Amino acid sequence: MRVLAEEAALQGVPALRFDYAGTGDSAELEPAANQLDVWTQDVVAAVAEMRRRTGVKRVCLLGIRLGTLIAARAANDCAAVSALILIAPLMSGQRYLRELRRTQMASSLRAPPGGSDGTHVTPPGSLEVGRSFLSAATVSALGNADLTIPGASPISDVLVIDRNDLPVAQAWTDGLATRAIRSVYINPAGFVEMVLTAPQFSIVPSAMVTAVQQMLSRLQPPSSSAVPEEPAGHEQPGSGPVSMSLPGVELAPGATVTERPVFFGSQATLFGIVTEPRAGERRRRIVIFVNAGADYHIGANGMYAWLARHWARRGYFVLRMDLAGLGDSGTRPGREANEEFPPAALDDMRAAVELMSSRYGAREITLAGLCSGAYHCLRAAVAGLPLNRVLLINPQNYFWSPGASVKDMQVAELISHPVAFKKRFLSRTTWRKLLEGKLDVRYITRIYLSRLALVLESTVREWARRARIRLPHDLGWEIEDVASRGIRMVFLFSSGAPGLDLLRMQAGGSLERAARQCHIRIVERADHTFIDDNSKAALRRILSQELEARNQWIAAAEGAQLKVG
Repeated sequence: MRVLAEEAALQGVPALRFDYAGTGDSAELEPAANQLDVWTQDVVAAVAEMRRRTGVKRVCLLGIRLGTLIAARAANDCAAVSALILIAPLMSGQRYLRELRRTQMASSLRAPPGGSDGTHVTPPGSLEVGRSFLSAATVSALGNADLTIPGASPISDVLVIDRNDLPVAQAWTDGLATRAIRSVYINPAGFVEMVLTAPQFSIVPSAMVTAVQQMLSRLQPPSSSAVPEEPAGHEQPGSGPVSMSLPGVELAPGATVTERPVFFGSQATLFGIVTEPRAGERRRRIVIFVNAGADYHIGANGMYAWLARHWARRGYFVLRMDLAGLGDSGTRPGREANEEFPPAALDDMRAAVELMSSRYGAREITLAGLCSGAYHCLRAAVAGLPLNRVLLINPQNYFWSPGASVKDMQVAELISHPVAFKKRFLSRTTWRKLLEGKLDVRYITRIYLSRLALVLESTVREWARRARIRLPHDLGWEIEDVASRGIRMVFLFSSGAPGLDLLRMQAGGSLERAARQCHIRIVERADHTFIDDNSKAALRRILSQELEARNQWIAAAEGAQLKVG
C-alpha cells in the first residue's frame, strides 16, 4: 500500500492511506459494533478528508480483499468516487466467512500445546481468526454482502487485479461493459508472495504496481501531471538531519492521551508515532518501541499500539518507531527494504533517543521490543546508549552476523527442533516417511550436530567466565556489563519459547551474578506474539509492573526532596 501510494504521488496523484477504526494506528472500536458499516463510513470520511486537503474533485478507491467489498459499498455513498481498483476481490461475503472458518479450524488443529487456557471466550455469533476479530453484527452483515455496483453509481472505471491461483472475478468484470463501465481485468502472479507470507519475506508484485500506474494515467487529466511539492520540513533521505512533528490528535473526544506523527533521523527519514500523556505531566518517562521483525510500528497484533496507549494514560511518553527500511521509514541508500536486522539499527535507535530526550526532557528512557526488536534493544544497551531499562520480549537470538539471512538456519532452531524431533520419534508416520525417503535426514543431522557444537561452546565460555577470561561475543559478559551500569533488563518469554533456553545456555552463571538488574518473566500458555486476550493481559500486567518497579523508588526519592525543600 505504501509503494502504491508513493508511485501515485510521483504521478501527481495525491494518495491517502488510513486504518479503519479499531485497526492499526486508529482509535479502538466498540467490540459489538458492525465493523462493515463503521469501516464503510471510514472510507466516506477519508474521501471527504482527501477532497478537503487537496481540492480534488474525483477520487479512486483501492481495496484489497475485504477492502474491495468496503470500497464498493462506500462508492455508493460518495458521488466523488468515480473509479475502483480491486485487488483479490471478494465476490461474496458469505464465501469469505466460509474461508475464514476453514482457516480458523486449520489454525486450531496446528496450534502448539500450551495455547489458550480456555478462559477466553469469543462472543456468540462473532468470529476470531488469527489477528482478526469480526463482531456478531459484522458476521451477520457480511453474510448478506456481495460485490455490487448499483446502476445509479457514478463509477466509470474499474481495474480488477484478480488472484492468479484462485481467480473469481473474470465474469463479473466482463459484465461491467454492459453498463458502460470501462473495465480492465488481469490476474498476474504475486498475491501469495505479497500477502500470504511473513512480512520479512513478502514481495511487492511489480505487475500489480504497473497496472495501478497505468490505470491512474488513464484517469488523470493531462493538465495535472505535476508532482506535488514536498511538505515543508520534510527532507529526502541523505539530505541531513530531519526533525518534523505533525499536529497531535486526541484518540477520542475527552481522551487523556494524544498521538503525534514524527519524522526524524539523518541518513534515512525515520518515522514514528508519539503517544503523549495528558498535558502537565511532570515525570519525563520515555518508552521507545522497536520493530518486531518486519511488522511496522503498531507491533505484532497491534501490541505496541495498545501498550503505548495504556502506558501514556499512566504518564509515559511513548514512541513507536520504524527502523530504516521498515514500515513508513525511508530505506538507506544501498540497503534492501524489510531487513529484520539492519546493520545501522543502532544509529536509528540513537536518533530516537535523542529525539525523545530533546523534545520531552527525558529523565528515564526504556527501550522495548519483540523478537528481533528485543535483539536490537539489547544491542543498544550493550553499545552504551543512555538507557535505564530494556524490555526484551521473546528474543530468539542474541547475536547476528553481518551478511546473515533470516532464511539461514537460526540458532533458535537448534533449541526447538530437537524437542520436536524427540516427540515425533515414536510416531509411525515419522518412521514411514523415513523409510520412504521423505525425511530430510541431512537437515536433522545438521541440527543435532550444530546443537552439540552450541552446547560445547557454551560450556567453554562458562569455564572462561569463571576464570575471568573474557572471550569475544560473550552474552554473559555483556549482561554483567549492562547490569553494572545500572540498566534494568527484563526478559519476558512465552512458555516454551526457545529464546529462554538459549539465554540460559549462552549467558550461564552470569544471569545469577546480574540477578539484581536482570529479571526473567514467563507468560504461561502464550504464543510468540501473545495473540490470545489472556496472554495479552498477562503481558501488559507484567511489563507494567517491571516498567514501574524502579519508578516507585524514584518517585519516593523525588517526594523526599520536595519535602525537604
